[in-house]
Amino acid sequence: MGRSAALNAGTSAASGEIIANTDDDVRFEPDWLQQARDALIRGECDFVGGKVLPIWRGAKPEWLSDKGGPHWAVIALLDFGAEPVEFGKRHAPLGVNLAVRREAFDRAGLWDPGLGRKAGTLLGQEVREWMLRARSVGLRGMYAPKMVVHHVIPADRLHKNYFRKWSYWHGISRAILYQQRPIDMQAPEESNLDFSKIPMIFGVPRYMYRSCFESAISMVKQRLKGKQVAGFERELDLWFFLGVLRQRWKDRRQAAPQAEIPSDKFDER
Repeated sequence: MGRSAALNAGTSAASGEIIANTDDDVRFEPDWLQQARDALIRGECDFVGGKVLPIWRGAKPEWLSDKGGPHWAVIALLDFGAEPVEFGKRHAPLGVNLAVRREAFDRAGLWDPGLGRKAGTLLGQEVREWMLRARSVGLRGMYAPKMVVHHVIPADRLHKNYFRKWSYWHGISRAILYQQRPIDMQAPEESNLDFSKIPMIFGVPRYMYRSCFESAISMVKQRLKGKQVAGFERELDLWFFLGVLRQRWKDRRQAAPQAEIPSDKFDER
């Protein structure tokens, strides 16, 4: 059934006013739930998410930043700093450290069962998709820096091939999200684009081909300069693009995405 379906079942069965999400490979601070509750009250918001810091089970490779950045999303790590920030344009929570008021699910609906991790895939974007729906009905979310969990990162994920595979599936996931509603697949929260007027090539906005070309050039330049982290980040941009292209080609015969999705579409309780 997948992760989203399991979350929906758990949310429906829960009786509390606040629903907190984490994973079985996460270790949380003793005050985690208290910090989540305090952040919801202090921020006068509907959902909060906090830091996700690493517990390395293998040697951290040189091409992986230890200060956050695009690579961290691959292994579900997050650190936006020491100050609260509203989730939105450039910030989104991770599902391994998230607390939501129950009434927010009543207004925005549950998780999309078509997204989220499933056996044999690295699908994601269920949190991003839910946040888009939540914000469309006026809900607010905040980054809570004192709400901290520690994510166990196994050694078998500290290899470039895992990052490449994840980035490819990330592109597929974003393309699936685009098929549901017109978003900028590179930056869903920042999209003010009219996709009915944007030139497409094989179902992919033409500007994404330009971005892909620029990433390829930057990748070569960064590697020539010996900058491993930046060079690999640009390579992952290419894998993301390939995932987008694959899924958009697969969806080429489907209807164009609609502007809005009713918030109760995924309310399966």
